Amino acid sequence: MAEAGRAVGSPAAARRPVAPRGPAGRGRAVQVSVIVPVHNSECWLDECLKSVWEQDFKETMELSIFNDASKDGSAEIIEKWKIKLEDAGVPVVIGSNDSSQPRGVGFAKNQAVIQSSGTYLCFLDSDDVMMPQRVRLQHEAAIQHPNSIIGCQVRREPLESTERYTRWINNLSEEQLLTQVFTSHGPTVIMPTWFCSREWFFHVGKFDEGGKGVPEDLLFFYKHIQKGGEVFRVNHCLLLYRYHPQAATHSILEGTIWNHRVRFLEDRVLSSWTSFTIWNAGKQGKKLYRSLSPANRKKVAAFCDVDEKKITKGFYTYEESEDRPKPKIPICHFRDATPPFIICVKLDLTGGAFETNLNMLNLKEGMDYYHFN
Repeated sequence: MAEAGRAVGSPAAARRPVAPRGPAGRGRAVQVSVIVPVHNSECWLDECLKSVWEQDFKETMELSIFNDASKDGSAEIIEKWKIKLEDAGVPVVIGSNDSSQPRGVGFAKNQAVIQSSGTYLCFLDSDDVMMPQRVRLQHEAAIQHPNSIIGCQVRREPLESTERYTRWINNLSEEQLLTQVFTSHGPTVIMPTWFCSREWFFHVGKFDEGGKGVPEDLLFFYKHIQKGGEVFRVNHCLLLYRYHPQAATHSILEGTIWNHRVRFLEDRVLSSWTSFTIWNAGKQGKKLYRSLSPANRKKVAAFCDVDEKKITKGFYTYEESEDRPKPKIPICHFRDATPPFIICVKLDLTGGAFETNLNMLNLKEGMDYYHFN
């Protein structure tokens, strides 16, 4: 992995001189607004806001924070850091939902964006920690890539949690940032690393405000791609990305995400294919087949696999079909199958066996196949 920033909280980080910044708001436009939604975040908020204070960005920056009905000590922590940040030349804009019920992450992020004034938006979750160079390096990249969501590499905390996912986030190639947008991992640059221009954010059209259970980052990411947006990753570790049971991600039902992914795949890929093969004659492949629209089910020429038992069966009968006779889809060995493929095999799980099989076919990702693992 590319060089990681020094861990925030280390002695050297604590001594870091705050970069001098011109006072924003006195005739100087704010270059970057750091967008932080907060809901009952007192455990992590100190470290999160300290990482805003420790940024080495030399231009104008503000913190825009929206407190969504927190019932813990979050408000007091925000007030404490408002004083420290403003002393360091970083204006702080605070909004809050003072009702008894939170309105959800999508609403809180939108409010924090609306009340901010920066030309660029740097998204930060209240349980994560930025490395000191994050805003500076992503701002440089955003100027070069105006219609992009800019991400970065991350360090997971605890280190051993979600190892496959973390490897995926950090190692996707430039092309794969756009070709692997259909997988169960979700956006190819993760939301707490997002950085984009304010103009592009409003062009895409804000986060879904449906509240708990809505994958607002995935839906925004899909709209971004549909509007011709690009995806770019700064290849430095610029965020400490925390994994814990309270994370909002855990409130989203797998079925909801599955349905959004299938519709997006149909819209972006299958609409232009006349026929294709599903790679995986097991549970996941059949589930994808059953989830497709009737028109796209008709395009499935075959399932392919390596499992001799499945191949020997010869075909899969779609029992739930109302057609007579019921559709029977051939099952063949992957070497005998015809591309293009939608691949329903999880990556990085078979000790390299699946990847070796795929490489043997000399196919081009994004043309001959897409991953839907």
